[in-house]
Amino acid sequence: MKKRLLFYQLLKRVKNKEALIITGMRQVGKTTILKQIFEELGDQPKLWFDFENPIEMKAFEDDDYRVVYERLKNMAPPRGRDRLQIFVDEIQNFPAVTKVVKYLIDHYGVKFYLTGSSNFYLKNLFPESLSGRKFLYDLPPLTFMEYLYFKDKRSVTESLSKKKPFLPSAPIDVFLHKRYETDYDSYLQCGGFPAVVTAANATVRAEILKNIVKSFFEKDIKLLSDYKDVKDLRDLLLLLAPRVGSMLDVNKIAAEIGTNRVKIYHYLEFLQGAFVLRLLPKFSRSIDRTVAGGRKIYFTDNGILNTIGRVNDAQLLENAVVNQLAPYGDLSFYNQRNTAEIDVILDKIVALEIKQTGIDSDYSRVKTLARRLKLKKSLVISKTFVGKDGFLSASQL
Repeated sequence: MKKRLLFYQLLKRVKNKEALIITGMRQVGKTTILKQIFEELGDQPKLWFDFENPIEMKAFEDDDYRVVYERLKNMAPPRGRDRLQIFVDEIQNFPAVTKVVKYLIDHYGVKFYLTGSSNFYLKNLFPESLSGRKFLYDLPPLTFMEYLYFKDKRSVTESLSKKKPFLPSAPIDVFLHKRYETDYDSYLQCGGFPAVVTAANATVRAEILKNIVKSFFEKDIKLLSDYKDVKDLRDLLLLLAPRVGSMLDVNKIAAEIGTNRVKIYHYLEFLQGAFVLRLLPKFSRSIDRTVAGGRKIYFTDNGILNTIGRVNDAQLLENAVVNQLAPYGDLSFYNQRNTAEIDVILDKIVALEIKQTGIDSDYSRVKTLARRLKLKKSLVISKTFVGKDGFLSASQL
């Protein structure tokens, strides 16, 4: 079975004392990574728990955490200096277990590997007392480099080496661009869920994506027990899909749904925390103005976006590129009263314009704006190949 690139990062942390926690949407591969690490540990003392099964929570249910440890130790007796290693899937279903985790790490050196499906639940799940006792990783859908690896178009070594701390500075050659052109078109349409990428055909891909959306409504929004909230959340997603790449008008959206601005902000926070949406803040040198400014809306996966609503090719490209850029650093955008705009600004350093076919005037315009904003670098990201300095192919990110 293919391994996500995060697997190799986590392997480097196996001997550390800290708990390893993976969050992200359902079906991005969190459970698979944990199972692969579980197998990698061979015959070391280890236990697996799935908290979607209430029966498996029972082992942790005792007011005396020493009793919990003895129970777990008897299930997988440590040998010599080998420490007990415990894997827990879907930890958000049993929030109280975090206190047990802390105690067993501090007193017995137990190693924990945990997954959770929503940052919305997990952000308050781990108290400050776990500070210094955990490494937290967000697992997104596949990057395009991982997509190529899952399609057997690149080796894992090539994909690992592709992860750079900063953007490439020169365009790839036209032959390499052409090599992956069809794959990138497919990536724009179906997104990066592993099961979708490896599906046999378009019909199966569409069915898997529908099931992922269905699972989100059946499981991730279970905390929103009020029927109207669930209905409003559905309507909000349907309204947001055609607005991808645009600034949010919360007042207008609230009026269309028939609710208030506070509710819309709450729903947006939830959708971000559930890894469905990505909201880009408006660029500002002032932190306060960045927080208070408008937001541009994106979905974290093109396949999900295409399942919820139909958008044009330019929106699909921009949505994918924003997600491709996310691992490189903090993203924002610039908009001056709709008269001057920069699609994406990376780490308040690089101005990036996203185009289906980039031309010289696009580069001149973004370079001029970047200079005005005192940004150090400017690039045009183009879907079609432009073999010039200042241009990158979207497929090389």
